Amino acid sequence: MTEDGFDAREQAELVLAVATRRDREAFTRLFDHFAPRINAYLVRLGLDRAGAEEIAQDVMVTLWRKADLFDPAKSSVATWLYRIARNRRIDWQRRDRVNYVDPASLILTEAVDLQNPAADTLFDVQARDDQIRAALAVLPEEQMVLVRLAFYEALSHSEIAARTGLPLGTVKSRIRLAFSRLRRSLEAQGIIEVG
Repeated sequence: MTEDGFDAREQAELVLAVATRRDREAFTRLFDHFAPRINAYLVRLGLDRAGAEEIAQDVMVTLWRKADLFDPAKSSVATWLYRIARNRRIDWQRRDRVNYVDPASLILTEAVDLQNPAADTLFDVQARDDQIRAALAVLPEEQMVLVRLAFYEALSHSEIAARTGLPLGTVKSRIRLAFSRLRRSLEAQGIIEVG
């Protein structure tokens, strides 16, 4: 029995209720118990808050949609859900490695004396700014809107999905496509290095 009186047998029964009857009350109990724990687990593994929240939500959606795949003879509910979370985290990290644009490579973090900038520094920064703005301007509108929400308003993917009414997967794929386009454009212009 766990610290809150929610034992493995009862958890398995609740998953069965979700699988057979789409029991919302059973799902709510499972969600309230596991979502914060999975979120904390993912943060301990090194994900940022938004990423951990997104994956924890995805794991709970998987529980709702695929409860019929749970087999109590093979594992406990906790083991099953943490394994899903671990696999989602691995997928997340693989995808991020492929689509990551290093902000430092855009030379956005260059040290500039803003009190007394040299004229050539101002020109270089302005030229780079113009090239980055031009690269952003050619993004399709549906991608640009999401990039603005993510980076200018600092919203997580799940917050963007809630605000726009788009499915979370659509938000993620459009932002990923936008980054791929930006990276190719900036590499072609020589603003960031290939490799």
